Amino acid sequence: MTILIEKVEATKTIISSKDLNVFYDQFQALKNITIDMKKNKVTALIGPSGCGKSTFLRTLNRMNDLVPKFRVEGSLLYNNEEIYRSMIDIVELRKQVGMVFQRPNPFPMSIYDNVAYGLRIHGTKKKSIIDEIVEKSLRQAALWEEVKDRLHTSAMGLSGGQQQRLVIARVLAVQPDVILMDEPASALDPISTSKIEELILELKKKYSIIIVTHSMQQAARVSDETAFFLNGEIIEFDQTHSIFTNPQKQETEDYISGRFG
Repeated sequence: MTILIEKVEATKTIISSKDLNVFYDQFQALKNITIDMKKNKVTALIGPSGCGKSTFLRTLNRMNDLVPKFRVEGSLLYNNEEIYRSMIDIVELRKQVGMVFQRPNPFPMSIYDNVAYGLRIHGTKKKSIIDEIVEKSLRQAALWEEVKDRLHTSAMGLSGGQQQRLVIARVLAVQPDVILMDEPASALDPISTSKIEELILELKKKYSIIIVTHSMQQAARVSDETAFFLNGEIIEFDQTHSIFTNPQKQETEDYISGRFG
């Protein structure tokens, strides 16, 4: 019975959309997106440039709200709560659903202060607590051993791969539920990319991860489920192994075989 309960919990839906449509003024960027993304899984969003992957990712913590004439129709739920209801606390949403961008974006401050930033914004003042969470977050991001002796030096002196892991530590420090990653390794060298992928596989034990990637090899390596986007629509969504070995739609097969994109 215990095993059954754990299995049910492990496949719980964390974010779901139903007939989601997204517009920028008159342009429709997403069309009838219906998808259930599961807790403690890595969901990859793949597809050619301009197909709607990043637009969809940014709807999940309302980053698109900053774009003029953006509007959304349909349903988008996080833990069964409508993300686009008028009374939602967007600051709290972005704490729970954190974002890691394509290029590392550390703040021009020390390594320590980068990780502590979100804690202070959300009201944590006690230094001993901040110290503990900074170390824990850097350890989770597999960066502690590399920076523990220079926590109070500028984050801008880190390599690109280290900066990206620092940004991930900054997200982890505020204890999110979901981590959104928009091509987190596309600006990195192969060794740094490998470290980010290893980190993703480790983090999914505690977090739900949704990643946009142009690399089908990366999607195959790190994700449990994959959604193929094309022209603002989800053409196919399935377990990653099935998408890459036995796609059900011709468009999916054409894309993963390199016929277009």
